[in-house]
Amino acid sequence: MTNKFATALKGRSANERVEPISGTRATSNAPSLHDRPSRKNTKHVGGYFSPEVSKQLRQIALDENSSVQVLLAEAIDMLFHSRQKPTITQKTVS
Repeated sequence: MTNKFATALKGRSANERVEPISGTRATSNAPSLHDRPSRKNTKHVGGYFSPEVSKQLRQIALDENSSVQVLLAEAIDMLFHSRQKPTITQKTVS
């Protein structure tokens, strides 16, 4: 059995540029299907926790008619306050 990918690469130099099949290139100023205006000038902050932590956090959000995002913003503000840092998350979370 032949590997089609290896066969296609055979005979190419390591520095040879391959043009896209479609012939069109995406421009950097063209809007993407994945653009989210509400996420502009923001950065994702996250972590890995057990499923129980996720479930409990979602349950608290449900009980308080809130969202996990708002609860995390509150927790981050509390952390900043306890470390005598300015609380900045309230400016970015609505």
